[in-house]
Amino acid sequence: MSTFQTLAGFRDFYPDDCAFRNFIFERFRQSAMTFGFEEYDAPILESMELFTAKSGEEIISQLFNFEDKGGRSVAMRPEMTPSLARMVGARASTLRRPIKWFSISEMFRYERPQKGRLRSFYQFNADVFGNESSYADAEIILLGIHMLKSFGLAAEDFHVRLSDRQLWTLFIRSHGIGEDDVPEVLGIIDKIEREEPSKTIESLDKICKGGGRKIFDNLLEIRTIHSINDVREFSKKIANDAFARRIDELAQLLARIKAFGVSDFVTIDFGIVRGLAYYTGFVFEIFERSGQSRALAGGGRYDNLIKRLGYADLPAVGFAIGDVTLGNLLKEKNIALEFSRNIHCFVVYSTQTETLALGQATMLREQKINTDYCLDPTTFSKQLKTAAQVNAKYAIIFGEEEAKTGHAKVKDMSSANEVVVEIDRLIEVISR
Repeated sequence: MSTFQTLAGFRDFYPDDCAFRNFIFERFRQSAMTFGFEEYDAPILESMELFTAKSGEEIISQLFNFEDKGGRSVAMRPEMTPSLARMVGARASTLRRPIKWFSISEMFRYERPQKGRLRSFYQFNADVFGNESSYADAEIILLGIHMLKSFGLAAEDFHVRLSDRQLWTLFIRSHGIGEDDVPEVLGIIDKIEREEPSKTIESLDKICKGGGRKIFDNLLEIRTIHSINDVREFSKKIANDAFARRIDELAQLLARIKAFGVSDFVTIDFGIVRGLAYYTGFVFEIFERSGQSRALAGGGRYDNLIKRLGYADLPAVGFAIGDVTLGNLLKEKNIALEFSRNIHCFVVYSTQTETLALGQATMLREQKINTDYCLDPTTFSKQLKTAAQVNAKYAIIFGEEEAKTGHAKVKDMSSANEVVVEIDRLIEVISR
């Protein structure tokens, strides 16, 4: 009889894996709440129409979708934004502005599993609704930076590549391309780092009627711009008032980022477009700096999505970060100590001291002190070995002689120092 295997692209979480996952989740949650975001969640299963309304019919190939027993076309969520927009749209008139929400939820995408990309993964999402100023954009970018810093990562480990869909749109329109063709050109630009130049030019030619080479050369130039002064210099070629005004808005966003003290993490990079069509303004991606230069997170402004889903218009900006690529990076950098099993005390006892020892274990647990012990008492040496294996901070040893006088021995497992204390003082000693 063959044994069962985990489905491709899915993961088992054994206790150590679950501890690592929860370590990541705790930092996600702590960072968001530090910034005043409130947590929400939504169903894993949604109407498939919700996802096609946001991303078009082409998303169907990426979905785990089926017809339920009621004949409804449903799908397991591939991302949180459509569900979030549905929830906010339904109660927008009663929610206090700005709406600052976050979630940590499991997502499902039917695609080829590879390193850093699975069919089931967890994702942190943070979004701000009801504020159209760049203060909200700056807040989202700052949260992303703060969150990664909370894991011990620094400016040499990651950076934010900041771009703007509005500037890209104005640039494209300045080449005589119609508004209806702008999304397709943005999609071509989004793939420019992954495509051969000849293929990019060929794709542009189809839209621009032979003008693909000229646009491509201009694309290469704009993608080399990394400072606001260079953007202003390039704008002279556009000679467009709307383009100039938008540059002022970009400069304002950068000034706010500087005021937060995180300019070292942020670079203008028009190589970032974000292929999703619903983005309307500033967009960004966070990349790991060394090694494979992997994308860790991404987001931007999407002011029209809630209206597109049939609700009242509401400006929005947000970002998402997945657990898979981030987890791989943290493991490579050996950021592992803080998610070890969190046992504070391990009780060591004999059959003669069992009643006293287990009563004290109950007392410690009632005081919310993480406490464990061997379910079947063996020798003290074996119990102490188990205490070391579970990374206990202290071993509390109830020997017969100490127990007779109302004492216990407390062993610091990191230093091996031991001290005999009165049982009534246990909490005082282990709380130091």
